[in-house]
Parts: sequence; C-alpha cells; structure tokens
Amino acid sequence: MFRMRRREFIGLGVGGAAAVSLGAAFWDQLFGSAESRTLKVGVGYGPRRAPDENGIRLPKGFRSRLVAKGDAIVPGTDHRWQIASDGAAVFPRRDGGYLMASNCEDWQGGASVLRFDRDGRVRDAYRILDGTVRNCSGGGTPWGTWLSCEETESGQVWECDVTGRRRAVVRPAMGIFKHEAAAVDRHERRIYLTEDLFDGGLYRYTPDRWPDLSKGLLEIARVQRGGRVEWIEVPDPSAAREATRAQVPGSTKFKRGEGIFYDRHTVYVSTTLDRRVHAYDTRRQRIRLVYDGLAYHPPPLLFVDQLTASRSGEVFVCEDVPTEEIHMGVIEPDGGVSRFLSVTGPQHRGSELTGVVFDPSGSRMYFSSQRAFPKSDALPGPGAIYEVTGPFRGARA
Repeated sequence: MFRMRRREFIGLGVGGAAAVSLGAAFWDQLFGSAESRTLKVGVGYGPRRAPDENGIRLPKGFRSRLVAKGDAIVPGTDHRWQIASDGAAVFPRRDGGYLMASNCEDWQGGASVLRFDRDGRVRDAYRILDGTVRNCSGGGTPWGTWLSCEETESGQVWECDVTGRRRAVVRPAMGIFKHEAAAVDRHERRIYLTEDLFDGGLYRYTPDRWPDLSKGLLEIARVQRGGRVEWIEVPDPSAAREATRAQVPGSTKFKRGEGIFYDRHTVYVSTTLDRRVHAYDTRRQRIRLVYDGLAYHPPPLLFVDQLTASRSGEVFVCEDVPTEEIHMGVIEPDGGVSRFLSVTGPQHRGSELTGVVFDPSGSRMYFSSQRAFPKSDALPGPGAIYEVTGPFRGARA
C-alpha cells in the first residue's frame, strides 16, 4: 500500500488511524476522479541494474558517487554538511567550475553551498543562510542568487548570494505562505511559486523593477475551462488577516504544489497529493497535464515531487513516498514515462528523493536522499547528496 507522510494527514486535519475509515468518497474528492488509461511507456535509459554500493539502481552505463553526507565533514573541506538536504540549484563559475546551493528542510533551516571544480571535485563548502526554519526548496536566478523558501504558514522567500559574500535578504513582497519552490522566467521577467498545502495556490510574482525583488505584484492562478489561466492580484501578500490562498475567490487549488521548474517558455509544476505534473505555457497562458498518476494502474510514479529538465528536454521527477524502493522517473518530450533510477536498502529506509539538478554541462546529475542513513526504524537519518554520471542525452535541436 502507498503511505502518505504524517504531515499530509496533519494538513488534512486527520490522523493516520482515521484514514482507513474515510472511504472511497473522501479519496475521490481529495484526488479528483481519473479514468484508467494506457500508459505511454517511454524509451527511457533501459532497465535498472542491481543496487550499487550506494544502494542506487541505475541503467547500464551510469554510476553514482556519494558527495556529501548530512552531519558529517564534506571530504576535501572542513565544513560539516547540513542534515535533511532538500531543493537545489547549480550556478556556473567563470573558471569552469560551479556552485550548488542546497536547502535544509529541518527546524534548523538555512541553506549551504558546495563548490565544485570543472572536473566535478568538491573544493569547498559553506553556509549562505541561517536563522530560518524548514527551508524546503527554492530556485536559482539568472543573476546568480538562490531563492530559499520556508515551508511554514508564515514562510518567506530569502534571496541568498551563493558566493557567501553578502548577507541573505528576505523578500516579503513575494508573499507570506507555506512556500515550497520557485522558478524564474527570465523572458517574461516573472517568478512562479508553489505552495505545499492540499488547497494551496500557484503564484506568479512580477517585480516592479527587474531583477530587484523587493517590490512587485503577487498574483494567484485561476484555471478556466480548456486550461486557460487567469492571474488575479493577491490583495494582501503579507497575509495579515487572511491566508493568501483564500483571498481570491475561485482561485484554483493545487493539491500540494511542490516541484517547479522553468524550461523554454514552459513552467513544470508537480502536485504531490494527486500525483500529477502540469505544464504551463507562459506565452499562450494555458496549462495542461503531462503526467497523471491517478490515471494509470499501477502508476510508474507515486507522489511526484521535485523535478528538473535536462538539456534534451526530458523532465526528471523525484518521488516523495517512504516505500522500500523510491524512484526517480523521466517524462520524455513526446509524453512517454519511465523510471530512471531507484534507491533501496537499509541506508535509504524511510527517505525521499529531493533536489534533483544538473551541472552546467548537463553530464552530471545531483540529488538528495533526504533521510538516508537512518539511525533506527523510528529515527530518520541525516540524509546525503549523490552524483550520477553517464550517457545522458545531449541538447535538443
């Protein structure tokens, strides 16, 4: 059976013991109805092999490497890495190396950076944000900052200098709500934001003066028949009297909006609770489904979470479900779906996959097994970040 995380039941106001008595009507209303259909199986990268020394099942030609383990010194540095690594983004450096910002989804919060050289070796690690809580995901900006999102009801977006030279700055104009992730549309000069609640909204922020994020217009989506999206101003982004998601009558409820990524005039959004991946066309202002996990029996991916797009246009999607084997899938440009990798074994028990991202060359993938290396069945582990290399498909035409 699929298991929902405790925080999902808390968000619904019910406990795990009560879930079994809610009946089919409750789940139909929660997830929405979906007819079974034939899954278009993607070409993918081939069958996954037996688990390697990191407990990761990969297709032929791919290999994994442990990069950083939570609550342990990062090899080659004197920095102790954060626990519960979550959302991430990569930033190129002029010397051919790159920086990877990573959030900490724990009550200690904050964010950290790994500095890689051009050959993928870790050369440094350091903190870029402190004094915040439950920094879940976020998004990178084209001007080289990391937007770190707090996943609490009073959560805010913090803009962080990934070099660590300048202090992080809070951006309250981007809304006070249970932030999950952010995606920057550099063409339209807007930022899209997800909200991790079963009745959360999909938001769009337009700065008054690009790229200054201190002032701007916050809007929420209302999806009309046929997928046309209407954007309506949120009257009070500070949510002083009423939650932002409740201020606009008829705004569309995105059922636990989590992963979000911008790629070539398309904003991909995953909604974990109904197992869907949406694609919003920023030019046509229309949204459509590219994956509906409720329509397939059995579904290739369960609770879809964070995602990213490769140079070839494939969308890699993480699972957020603590089963014995946790998957990362790939949605191909033609709509085919397949599993790319899986993590399994005692070192990944009770974990979830987060923070999937590619290096600037597109040849190295990074992701976190957020609660890897559990201390016991009852105590989650500190997590770890892994690198995957192999024959990823090249840039699209």
